[in-house]
Order: sequence, then C-alpha cells, then structure tokens
Amino acid sequence: MRLGLFVTRLDLGGAQQVVLDLAAHAAGQGVDVILYAGAGGALDDAARALPVQVRLLPWLPHAVAPGDALAVPRLAQLFRAGRLDVLHTHSSKAGALGRVAAKLARVPAVVHTVHGWSFNDTQSAATQRAFVAVERACAKLSDALVCVSEHDRARGLSLHIGQKDQYRILRAGIDVERFSAPTGGPALRQRLGIPDGHRVVGTVANFKPQKGPLDWAEVAVRVLRARDDVHVVYAGDGPLRSLAEQRLVHAGVHQRAHLLGWCDDVDAVYAASDVFLLMSHFEGLPRSVLQAMAGRVPVVATAVDGTAEVVRHETGYPVARGDVAGAAEAVLAALEGDEGRAARAHAQLPAFSLAAMRDGHIALYEELTAPGARRARRAARAR
Repeated sequence: MRLGLFVTRLDLGGAQQVVLDLAAHAAGQGVDVILYAGAGGALDDAARALPVQVRLLPWLPHAVAPGDALAVPRLAQLFRAGRLDVLHTHSSKAGALGRVAAKLARVPAVVHTVHGWSFNDTQSAATQRAFVAVERACAKLSDALVCVSEHDRARGLSLHIGQKDQYRILRAGIDVERFSAPTGGPALRQRLGIPDGHRVVGTVANFKPQKGPLDWAEVAVRVLRARDDVHVVYAGDGPLRSLAEQRLVHAGVHQRAHLLGWCDDVDAVYAASDVFLLMSHFEGLPRSVLQAMAGRVPVVATAVDGTAEVVRHETGYPVARGDVAGAAEAVLAALEGDEGRAARAHAQLPAFSLAAMRDGHIALYEELTAPGARRARRAARAR
C-alpha cells in the first residue's frame, strides 16, 4: 500500500500530531508513506526524522489565499507521481485542495479527517454557507469522512455533507500511559518561581482565535484577583499572545501569569497543574483536554463541539462559550478538589488511546484498498 498524508502545515497542534503518529505507525506496518505539507511548520524537523518520504511545499501558503486554486494541478502532479493507493487529507484547506487534486490524479481511495469543520458558529451566516457548500462538494470526492467526535458527524449529516455510510468515528488518540504519569512538574514550578503550596491553573493551546485566549486572559484576571496563592501557566504561542499579555499587565496580575511560548515537552505543564483550563470557541476534539484528564487534572472547558462529549458535569466543569464569569467560578471550585470527577474522566480514556486510533486507521485503509472495494463504492454511489 502507498499512503499519502496531506496537511496544510505542520504547526504545533492536535491534527498535525495525529498526522505524524499515523505516518510513523503506518510505516512501521510496512506501508509506503509519503507525507505532504506546506513548508514552514514547527514540526517540519519532526517529520523529516520519520522513516517516511516527506514533501514540504514552499508554494503552499497556510492561510486561504486567492491563488490557492493554482496549487491543485501541482498537487495532482505530485499525487500522480507518488502512485498513491490512498490519500488521507487533514485540516480544512488541505482537505479541499487535496481532494480535488486526488480526483484529477485518479487516486483510487480518498479519506478526509474532520478535525472540526471549516465552518463554525463564530462566522457570519454567509461565510458558513460558503464553507458548507465547499464541504458538500468535496464530500462527493471522498470515499470516507473521518470525524474525531460524534458531534461533527451529526452536524455534517444534518447539513447534507456526504452520506451516512461515508462517515467513520476515529478518535484523536493520546498516549494514555505517558500522560497518566507526567513528569517535570516540580522543576517547572521551581523555574517559574512558584512557591510551595501555591496552586497552578494550566493551559496548553495556541494563541489563535479558535482557542479563545482573550477569554482565557479574562478568566485568569478574575481567578488571580480572587486568590493570591494561584498562578496561571500557558504553553503555546500565536498572534493573540500580546493582547492577552496586555490584559494581564493592565489588571496588575502579570507577576503570577507565566506565558511559556511553544514547549517541546508539555508533560511538565500537566504535572505542575492543579486545574486545566481551555476556553475554545470551537473545536474538533482537543487532545490537550484528554492529556490533562489522563493525569487526573480537573478540567474546566467550554462545552463546544467534541469537547462536550468528554467534559461533562460528572467528568469535569463544562461552561458556555464566552462565559468568563462562569469559567472563573468553575476554576475556583475545581481548585477546592473533586477526585470523583477526575477519576471518572480518567476512566473514559481507553476509547481515546493511540492504539485504538492507529488500528482503526489501518483497518480503514485496508478496507478501502481491498480487491473490488473501489468498484463496490462506485456501484453504491450510482444507486
């Protein structure tokens, strides 16, 4: 089997980590893997270290651009030259361009993973309609649509994106054993000057609008003003970081706010945290929440999309999107401790293991490339 994996750019994020893990695992199973991505991502070197072919594309910009259509014939040429049996696209832009290019290149089987739809409730109605139309058109070019949450599958079907038999649920897996015993917490607390006995509210996310970092800053201000024995630690970076920092400085609480930037090893953040906070405006299914749960760290998170499937009242502290007052109250409540919720959160994690994710994808690729599978799909579509 020759498998192509295509993502817009290898930034630090859950979708990109899934791509790298699938590439490494498939290669270990004897699959000939080619990884395609726009150049300039933080994980480019990690990709190059894998036992797979890597094609980093300097002519593919990360953001949606007017000239994106010009990339389609170039991608088609690459896919044709790769003699792919399966192309698996990840992220919305790669999903659109890649699936059209795969059609032109006559790739036998095409899979797209929805790490959260390209449309969301923060967009205007016109923008949402445009993205839904693109998703409907691209679904017709797909043999399988993989969702990381039940929410995304239900929403896709409700909007007539693809057909029911195209959908698969394959969770974004984490290394449950690793994150059940994260290390480096005491060393990180010492490096940041956090006194013994003080509490830590941790976050692992980028500073892009999706993750709600400005809402996070408002929650941090309220919590830090309410208790002088609390520190907040944020691992990640992005365009809204300076605005979040300005809010903390203006409120006079920045001395107990530690913005770490990108971290090579986030284990220490989970190990140092007494509560995990994520204020996303929309999501697929955030791996950071699962990683915190694995370490039995109580999670306060906005109940959006796939997050609501794992952060429930019996397993964590769900809050409404944008509800900074409610989130601050939830953080303060979680700091008082609730081992029952943390234990119930941990108990649901076997369904989100790396093994389940890897095995599910390999089984899907084998199903799509089985003798006669392509002919059967065509007959089913014709009916």
